[in-house]
Amino acid sequence: MRTQVGIIGAGPAGLMLAHLLQREGIESVILEKHPREHIERRVRAGVLEQSTVDLLNEIGLGERMLREGMLHHGIQLSFGSGRHHIEFSELTGRAITVYGQQEVVKDLVKARLATGGAIHFLVEAIGLWALDSESPRIRFLADGTEHELTCDFVAGCDGFHGVSRQAIPNGVLSVIEHSYPFAWLGILAKAPPVQDELVYAYHERGFALFSMRSPEVTRLYLQVTPDESISSWSDDRIWSELHTRLDGGDGWRINDGSVLEKSITGMRSFVVEPMQYQRLYLLGDSAHIVPPTGAKGLNLAVADAFVLARALNAHYRNGSGTELERYSRRCLRRVWRAEHFSWWMTSMLHRFPGTDPFRERLQLSQLEYVAHSPAAAKSLAENYVGLPLDWEEA
Repeated sequence: MRTQVGIIGAGPAGLMLAHLLQREGIESVILEKHPREHIERRVRAGVLEQSTVDLLNEIGLGERMLREGMLHHGIQLSFGSGRHHIEFSELTGRAITVYGQQEVVKDLVKARLATGGAIHFLVEAIGLWALDSESPRIRFLADGTEHELTCDFVAGCDGFHGVSRQAIPNGVLSVIEHSYPFAWLGILAKAPPVQDELVYAYHERGFALFSMRSPEVTRLYLQVTPDESISSWSDDRIWSELHTRLDGGDGWRINDGSVLEKSITGMRSFVVEPMQYQRLYLLGDSAHIVPPTGAKGLNLAVADAFVLARALNAHYRNGSGTELERYSRRCLRRVWRAEHFSWWMTSMLHRFPGTDPFRERLQLSQLEYVAHSPAAAKSLAENYVGLPLDWEEA
């Protein structure tokens, strides 16, 4: 097999990259180890930044998102003095859209197949060779048989555990990471959202988040310890704790419902520098992970794809390698802004282990400042709705 760009992974980064390249007449092949049904049902992120929404509309994939997604003009912060509204649209002129990652994936897969683009499911990439040549190769297994894909460039969109980053020689990458002393217990519930905005709650028993995925399905999270077992959390216990942390004294109360899915996820930050090696480029979770508090993971993956697609287009149109050389620097500027914002939100809203009255007072002071200072609220809003896709050039 031969193509111009070999893409490992059919997540948001790989699918978006392939779509953007195809619009410019650049060939690509996507290799995905899971079946189509798996990637289209896998529940992940659900908050789209304004720039992600604009890009999906620009490339003709926003119709279902506009019809089924939920436009949000702000969020609410809940802490000791009540619930406080942070109005995104008034502060920034931008908004967010709640539309599940699996829905974005469905739209991208459908578009890929409709245009005849190559995407191979149930094939597992097992290694990369000749990355320093003009014809790097991806070796993969399909139906138990080994095959090889030769290409001009390789895009590693295969997540934290994929083969792409592992193919880079030792000593090339710097790994910067941080583990947080808590995890999130998340549930999907068959329960109508009680309101149309996310609620971030700082509570003496720990952080909680009220979100949604559709007018019939609520997404909710609880801060728990990293070593918690999901088996110790019955549905009744989960609902009791959610009500304790989220329900307000003003009569506001979340709706109960049947739990469709529940899991516990540890929280960490992870970045590798640079995000490229020879003719291999890392995108999405293969290069960076952020805690979910800032709702940045999916949006960073889309931004990576946007930057790389533009660089590859410049290479094929005029032979310029300048944009490809700048790929990592441009992406990392945005990545570290998102890492800082996610760390800041996480640190402000979560209860840390041990009794530390000093830290607690600082957190409450910061929350009060954000709730009552237009300048502080605007900073949160600007980061939350997302920076423009060309921000890295500023």
